[in-house]
Amino acid sequence: MAQTAARPADAPVPGDGYVQSFARGLGVIRSFSAEAPAQTLTSVAERSGLTRAGARRILLTLQTLGYVESDGKLFRLTPRILELGMAYLSSMPLWHLAGPAMERLSEQLGESCSAAVLDGTDIVYVMRVHTHQILSVNLGVGSRLPAFCTSMGRVLLADLDDAGVQDGLRASDRQPRTRHTLTDAGALLAEVKKVRSQGWALVDQELEDGLISMAVPVRDGSGRAVAALNVSGHASRHSPTQMRRLMLPALQAAALDMSQLLQGQVRRGDGR
Repeated sequence: MAQTAARPADAPVPGDGYVQSFARGLGVIRSFSAEAPAQTLTSVAERSGLTRAGARRILLTLQTLGYVESDGKLFRLTPRILELGMAYLSSMPLWHLAGPAMERLSEQLGESCSAAVLDGTDIVYVMRVHTHQILSVNLGVGSRLPAFCTSMGRVLLADLDDAGVQDGLRASDRQPRTRHTLTDAGALLAEVKKVRSQGWALVDQELEDGLISMAVPVRDGSGRAVAALNVSGHASRHSPTQMRRLMLPALQAAALDMSQLLQGQVRRGDGR
């Protein structure tokens, strides 16, 4: 009997429109990662919760379509898989416009600059301008981090109402990343409310020791936070006070530029 991947208790129950084979195909694609870039058939089956026969059929389909390649033993994703992610990026007018503004901000401040969107309990990086390698992991477009302990995550959570924030925090795996990580749901809700009130978030070594970051929202014409923009640096170079005094004004100005570019692009796209 075919195995099925464990489904979170709060995940929606599949309805009549649910295509199980398609979901299994996406599970096979997601089984590949930085930790498992090349896998045997057995590994793919185990990581995706499928039988070997089921995993093999999906892998051969993906190989026929050009999304997977194999040397006869190991399977790997091909660059064509980027088409799937690029479909999202190309459908969002903001990301056609944000690059130059982020590059100017990074050059002005001499620190890395990133943009991310909220996806469930995580943030997903949609653009990143590197300067220094600060985190122990190398982040790029498509990388995910928990929202509760990141500056961009807290900015995006702050755009939800309190009930939405509480639901997100309950669903989050709030394991401490460092001795500074705030994990208590009540304390996190209070912090998100503070972020909502002041319009920006600063996270000091909660995600990783030595990392300090600050984020502000990028808003559309209705005022909704469609993304977050941040700058990050090393705590040995920047104190929270210095971040607020030296970096916040530039960060807010860049986010405002991006918001205005987005609103102008949307108006042009609507024909107004």
